Amino acid sequence: MSFDLHRPNTMAEAIGLAARLGPAARYIAGGTDLVVQINRGRATPQHVIDISHLADLRHDIVQTADGFSLGALTRYRSIERHPAFQDALKLLPEAASVVGGVQVRNIASIGGNIINASPAADFVPALLALDAELDIQGAAGRRSESLRDFILGPGKTGLQAGEILAAVRFKPLPAHSATAFLKEGRRKAMEISVVCVAASLTLDARGKTCLAARIAVGAVAPKAYRAAAAEAALAGLPADTASFRLAGQLAAEQAAPISDVRASAEHRHHLVSVLVQRALETCRQRIAGA
Repeated sequence: MSFDLHRPNTMAEAIGLAARLGPAARYIAGGTDLVVQINRGRATPQHVIDISHLADLRHDIVQTADGFSLGALTRYRSIERHPAFQDALKLLPEAASVVGGVQVRNIASIGGNIINASPAADFVPALLALDAELDIQGAAGRRSESLRDFILGPGKTGLQAGEILAAVRFKPLPAHSATAFLKEGRRKAMEISVVCVAASLTLDARGKTCLAARIAVGAVAPKAYRAAAAEAALAGLPADTASFRLAGQLAAEQAAPISDVRASAEHRHHLVSVLVQRALETCRQRIAGA
């Protein structure tokens, strides 16, 4: 198919152009999702607006006392290799490292992956487990929205006409915390998830009791979800196998998977329970070894 390619010079120009062109226009940055959709006939934009060069859209990872801010154009390869993500925030490089191959991770942006709103997106559960907030820029100015509320369903988000996702923010973890990301697919690399799980766990100073947990699950519902019942149940429980098994069971009860060529719904339910338990146990081990 053919389309008109636009290359605005500023964020304001891009937003105005997108607002004027309406649903016929799509933004493009890395293009690893949109180009595939166009080639397969799943997206048919009449106008494509290139925002990959805009100075107002950052490619960098910024750490402050309030936490981290990731520019929407941040590449997965940068996250995978960032030194600040190799300890308590280990789930970020773990999730980033399974997004396509190295070539894809060198050009794919986190903003594009979020906007694509695939139920099986690997990085979205990792950000959900960090309670991430989004900075969104539009004609009316800048606003914030939680990632949890922003993704509405497959391919659907809360982005309004002309708006651009500018950055992703999340707060630092409390003391005695760790994270983990696990993915199950039909092969070990460059594969759409059958199930993926991200977890953040905070224990007491002795490492014996669960103080708080955030658990996110992908590829088993119309959108990645936080396992609210499992999170609530863990608070105050011993940090042991029985507690983690209970959390896995509760997380699986919230799943609504389908059967397809990659796995049956029954198998996906089972995997949610198992992977949640394993992710929490990994967090416990990482806290103990810190």
